[in-house]
Amino acid sequence: MTLQQLKQVIAVADCGSMNEAAKHLFITQPSLSAAIKELEKEIGLEIFLRSNRGIVITAEGEEFLGYARQIVEQYQLMEDKYVNVGTRKKKFAVSMQHYTFAVEAFIHLAREFGMDTYEFAVKETKTIEVINDVKNQTSEVGVIYMNDFNSKVIGKILREDSLEFVPLFDCNIYVFMSKSNPMAKKDLITMEDLRHYPCLSFYQGEHNSFYFAEEVLSTYDYKQIIKCDDRATALNLMVGLNGYTLCSGIICQELNGLEYTTVKLDTSEKMTIGYIKKKKIPLSELGERYVAELKKYEAHAV
Repeated sequence: MTLQQLKQVIAVADCGSMNEAAKHLFITQPSLSAAIKELEKEIGLEIFLRSNRGIVITAEGEEFLGYARQIVEQYQLMEDKYVNVGTRKKKFAVSMQHYTFAVEAFIHLAREFGMDTYEFAVKETKTIEVINDVKNQTSEVGVIYMNDFNSKVIGKILREDSLEFVPLFDCNIYVFMSKSNPMAKKDLITMEDLRHYPCLSFYQGEHNSFYFAEEVLSTYDYKQIIKCDDRATALNLMVGLNGYTLCSGIICQELNGLEYTTVKLDTSEKMTIGYIKKKKIPLSELGERYVAELKKYEAHAV
């Protein structure tokens, strides 16, 4: 049984006629008929019933055709992916914790390279999923932060998964909130100042450990805390409930809007923004360009 024979059987079934199928396949009708009979003899069943009025597909033939179509479709997918290289789009995907600047850097990359030649994917997600995406090569790059508190735990996971963390820049800790928050006009904020406002923390699913938190000071005993699952919800809670979150201080007003601000937190804590990648595997051209875009935000980290 050959792939060519499967394509011939499908052509006969689709055309409903040996003559029409032969024209479609650019072969003679006797050659096609002989090839189908040879296949039927090999598999031990009749695919078609032949008569003067044409052909009819048998019940066994219908089942066989179902398998034949699956095989031919899978072959065509592989051919498109690995043979017709010149016609397929190059892919680039990135996963990240909930950082607006990382999304903005992705936007700059997509604008630079365009989407006619490249297929892009971006995913804001939980910390462990960022790691798993890069581990499984669903994403080439994952953007996370590390500090003295979480580096041992996350570093161990990265080593076990043959990944590495590449630092980009260090940041002080800021309080990110709505400009309508009473604390927004202060020059420096203490944790005591924030005790009457809800702290917003991104939910980490089954891995909701302090070490996987996207916010520093995750072990602090907050009087009020709300877990949320996406950045849009967090922004709404900042406006509606005077909520806040702790961040790098890098905000993108073009994406978040003008109604949000950051104020430095009174702490000596630092966070290191960086990216994770497969160990010993160099980044692609797009990966290098994306990292270059991320590095530009060092100027905003104070």
